[in-house]
Amino acid sequence: MAKMGLEAIYKRPRTSQPHSQHPVYPYLLRKMVIDRPNQVWCADITFVPIKNGFLYLVAIMDWATRKVRKRCAV
Repeated sequence: MAKMGLEAIYKRPRTSQPHSQHPVYPYLLRKMVIDRPNQVWCADITFVPIKNGFLYLVAIMDWATRKVRKRCAV
């Protein structure tokens, strides 16, 4: 599509454009050395469509070991 100059006719999401009055918080992990388990965790929530509706899949991961510590489908 890019070679032919084609693009979709729907509006693109504007999720990465910050509002001018919202504060910008610093990234606190930028200079941190993550070298041991249970030092930094992250979480991810994913929407999963299924036959009878939908569910949310939640995963909590340890950054040092890259292992998923908890997962839950709600």
